[in-house]
Amino acid sequence: MAEQMFPGAAAGGEAAPPTDGGQPTNLLPHIDQPNSYAKNEAAGSPMSNLFIGDSRLGCKSDADEQLIIHIAFREFVKIKALQFVAFNNGVDPESNPSKVHLYVNRENLGFEDCDDVDPQQTLHLTAEDLKEGASPINLKYVLYQRVSSLTIFIEDNQGGEITALGALKLFGRSVAGTNMSDFKKQQEG
Repeated sequence: MAEQMFPGAAAGGEAAPPTDGGQPTNLLPHIDQPNSYAKNEAAGSPMSNLFIGDSRLGCKSDADEQLIIHIAFREFVKIKALQFVAFNNGVDPESNPSKVHLYVNRENLGFEDCDDVDPQQTLHLTAEDLKEGASPINLKYVLYQRVSSLTIFIEDNQGGEITALGALKLFGRSVAGTNMSDFKKQQEG
């Protein structure tokens, strides 16, 4: 199932041409992995594990329960829904994320900044939301129309020392004709 959900992920390089016909698709091929990062991630469980399709690997926080995941895109996208999957099928339910804030087009957002900046949306996740086969969580679509980056701040979990997330899937579509590297070159020049 994971292989079908992430076509083109291993190809690297160029983003896949839009073939979605306007329907939401998995946005993995549009992620700019070199410019995506996490803050407070454990060295043995990096953010990149979230996109390989095996919830036993996943991403864990390091020093406490808070975790920032910054996802940059190769081109502008519209994000319709997110799917969070519990680490290792929820074997440690206390480490499941519970309160998540979403920020659009915010670069270099730190933990202190999250207290000062209002999120586009806050999600309260339940154990049902985090099950492997759960439906994606629909977002307030109007707020996610021209996204170059999405920052996910996991503020709290279900009471554990650290937070663990098994997988993360983003659904939406590309905004035709935008390549973020071309956009950044024009800004610099």
